[in-house]
Amino acid sequence: MADGGGLGPKGGSVVVPIESTPTLRATVTHLVESAADGEFSAIHFVVFATWREGDPEAFDREASVDRLLERVSTWAEADLADVDDVDVGDVAVATTVVGGDEYLFGADDYVRELVAYADDHGIEHVVLDPEYTPVGNTTLLQSLEFALSRTDLVVREAPVARPTRRERLRKEATGIRFAAIFGLSLAFYLALGDPFYPFDVVTGVASATIVAVTLSRVSLDADPSLARTPMRLLRGAVYVPALLFEILKSNVVVARVILDPRMPIEPTLNRVRVIVGSGLPVTTLANSITLTPGTLTVRARDGNLYVHSLIPWARDGLFDGSLERWTRFVFYGREAARLPTPRERDDVGIFQGPDATEEYPGARADGGSEREDPSAASSAANDRDDDSDTADGEVTAE
Repeated sequence: MADGGGLGPKGGSVVVPIESTPTLRATVTHLVESAADGEFSAIHFVVFATWREGDPEAFDREASVDRLLERVSTWAEADLADVDDVDVGDVAVATTVVGGDEYLFGADDYVRELVAYADDHGIEHVVLDPEYTPVGNTTLLQSLEFALSRTDLVVREAPVARPTRRERLRKEATGIRFAAIFGLSLAFYLALGDPFYPFDVVTGVASATIVAVTLSRVSLDADPSLARTPMRLLRGAVYVPALLFEILKSNVVVARVILDPRMPIEPTLNRVRVIVGSGLPVTTLANSITLTPGTLTVRARDGNLYVHSLIPWARDGLFDGSLERWTRFVFYGREAARLPTPRERDDVGIFQGPDATEEYPGARADGGSEREDPSAASSAANDRDDDSDTADGEVTAE
């Protein structure tokens, strides 16, 4: 596997983040054809590291990435050999892994690593595989393109045919996911009933089958792993009492505020950027926040959660990131739980009240900047009342 370190800055170079996708082969062919037409003199294929030293799956994941990069390099060389008047050596092909020193949870993190690599190699162009996503089966291309649009890189999507949605759903409905959803549904049903009562067993099997048939395609981002799932379940069992304690504590505080008119009630809509990944982790965090009295998640988008808080205490708890750290602990382990909180990272925003720091994105119809003057943001937020708070009344991880 070439590391690309010897190419040096060259005009017309392009960097291509890759993962194993149905359109990867066509994307490689498109890049070679573009290089043959003189558009690029060097093609850099990069994979973002999604593992850490000590992770149970680290060795297998690294080996898989090495095979992927070797396969892509072989494809590129074969395509170059088929092009008339172009020798294999005329177009440099480099493959490497980036982002191995940090946790990468969102589009901004991936773009930061990609821009750093591009700067190091004098690259000005990025081409994206239309089916590319560095975090499992969650579609990240739109937000990745948006984050890249704020850089100096020239970005485009490879003009190759995508598979139909029906094909993707059929591919995602694997036997492992069906069995996992069926087992969890049956266990929950029997926990609520009597596992020794034949009627409950029969109805439980029927109910679990229906749930598995209808939800196995959409409930899990990837097949459960024997290396990760047991540990996540154990960490999840530790998290449940911690979540119940947070719910109990919030109940007491909110009840006190309601019963005592002297206590402050200051409803606000807030933004907090979370680094838990997408799919199931961000859904877990969003719903945990909603279960905690005093806070309600109304939207999840581009790594940000938009949360309505009833009192300042609830907002401070959100910014302190206790539930975010617990979610990282469940899905990624203790090392991930030690990452800085949203307040420490300054990844928070308030849309309403005297403490407002920015304007709600949905109100920027005139295309203004995201960061506004606090006093202006406060005035605009108060004029909107609660309409914007409920515009996105359900959690949708995008």
